[in-house]
Amino acid sequence: MHISEGFLPIGHALAWSAVSAPFVVRGGRRLARRLEQQPEARLLLGAAGAVTFLFSALKLPSVAGSSSHPTGTALGTVLLGPSVMSVIVGIVLLFQALLLAHGGLTTLGANLFAMGIAGPWLAAGAFQLQRRLGLSTGIAAGGAAIIANLGTYLVTAIQLALAFPQASTGIRGSIVSFVGIFAWTQIPLAILEGIVTTIIVRHLLTRLGDRAIQLLARVPATAK
Repeated sequence: MHISEGFLPIGHALAWSAVSAPFVVRGGRRLARRLEQQPEARLLLGAAGAVTFLFSALKLPSVAGSSSHPTGTALGTVLLGPSVMSVIVGIVLLFQALLLAHGGLTTLGANLFAMGIAGPWLAAGAFQLQRRLGLSTGIAAGGAAIIANLGTYLVTAIQLALAFPQASTGIRGSIVSFVGIFAWTQIPLAILEGIVTTIIVRHLLTRLGDRAIQLLARVPATAK
């Protein structure tokens, strides 16, 4: 994610913006209903936004046109759901593009799809699967963070490959090349993000209590 400003061809940039827009609209409606029904969720919204901004601002050089860093989206996904994360990540990416020159306005749609849509939905699926298998909330959240991180970068690799296919091997070869470059930094970062996310969620469970966190996040009580 965080493809640099102007790096994508204009047609690709517009296409990813068009694909991402309906998710943002749907997420905004769900967020408005959530806050109306549960005003106390504003605290979780602020925490999710802060973690996402902080984690995703810690960038490391990875490949021309992009960077490697944690995503921070799994925590918000666990607390508020994947739909809401499209709005949170959209705001985070906009501020980072304007204030930190991290990402860009022309690539906002592509970055949002990878980090704010694909990542959170993959995290939600991974989280629910782990809960059904009996894993604790904290461990499941950590596993979801790893999946969200790696999934986000896989989507970014596909986006870059679609824009810049290799002359000999085409899009498939380009995907392999981008994934191979990302893997050196991203796999260790994903594991580290999973550990940190587990610690944060366990801390929240200790402070708020399992009953409270399940009520706010609508997490199925299949594990303790």
